[in-house]
Amino acid sequence: MTVPMPIHDVVTTRGPVIENRHQVHAVVTDATGRIRAAVGNPMRITLARSAAKPAQALAVLETGAVEQFGFDDADLALMCASHSSEDRHIVRARAMLAKAQLDEGDLRCGGHPAISDAVNRGWIQRDFTPTAICNNCSGKHAGMLAGAKAIGAPTADYHQANHPLQRRVKRVVEELAGLEPTGAQWAIDGCNLPAPAFPLHHLARIYARIAYAADTADTADASPSATLSTQTQDLARIFHAMARHPELVGGHGRFCTELMEAFAGALIGKVGADGCYAVGIRASDQTRQLGADGAMGIAVKIEDGNLDILYAAVVEILGQLQLGTPDQRQRLAAFHQPPIRNTAGVVTGTLSHRFQMSLP
Repeated sequence: MTVPMPIHDVVTTRGPVIENRHQVHAVVTDATGRIRAAVGNPMRITLARSAAKPAQALAVLETGAVEQFGFDDADLALMCASHSSEDRHIVRARAMLAKAQLDEGDLRCGGHPAISDAVNRGWIQRDFTPTAICNNCSGKHAGMLAGAKAIGAPTADYHQANHPLQRRVKRVVEELAGLEPTGAQWAIDGCNLPAPAFPLHHLARIYARIAYAADTADTADASPSATLSTQTQDLARIFHAMARHPELVGGHGRFCTELMEAFAGALIGKVGADGCYAVGIRASDQTRQLGADGAMGIAVKIEDGNLDILYAAVVEILGQLQLGTPDQRQRLAAFHQPPIRNTAGVVTGTLSHRFQMSLP
């Protein structure tokens, strides 16, 4: 019996043998939520995990904590980060806590090995045990602690789903995603905070709206008579904070950082654990050619949660949609089709993209 070839997989081989097939779900929407391209199941219920951080940061901005405690845009970028626990990340997270008159003991996330291999090697050499401030989500936690304090709520249980701040986060995330109240499902993330789940295309819409806000705000800057909603200003600030401080959103050599550096302000990108990714792309001739009247968002989920495959698929999707220049995409080549090597450095396999984004 002949088994039909899947049409939405990334395939890895070892020699002549297909070793793994990694199922891809991806969707592109405009800021209204209209689907412009897709592969796999754009309706797949997906836990956004850390890809939800920019939307969660919007809820913190709305508390007034950023102004009250003197956070700058670099601090805001760290609130959106899954950082590598480099010194610059930990120093900034500590400074954020200090600005809000808080300390590491107030954090309700735990320590864990760094995402960065280089940082981990240094910790092992020093016999260092990472604590909560080293958590890749410590910037988000520092921001939420400050947000709780800004609204006069207790800080001890800021991470609990029924806390006043988390109720605000749920409202903001669901509205930004284009969902009715209580339209998202919620689970506890790896860092001990609630994380939303919803159909994949709603994640794309969130990022399209963030990029759309950046376009709108920049247009308004050139028009003295223009007025913007507070939410548009906040979303634009989040976009620019991430795009201007990509080294804080990820870290040295990390995909999020390399992606945003390559595209130099044209987009933002954010990983979520277990194979989720989202990109917000500012309006351009390329987005208009894809039928979007302005900015677009892309959301990707790899069914088996493989992050290397996820990054490869994101670069492939950018290429299929002809987003950015060939030179910009070439800067991400190491992520796109990395050779598979064994411990002796011998190339033993390949990675190939066997999916195609379909346009409406």
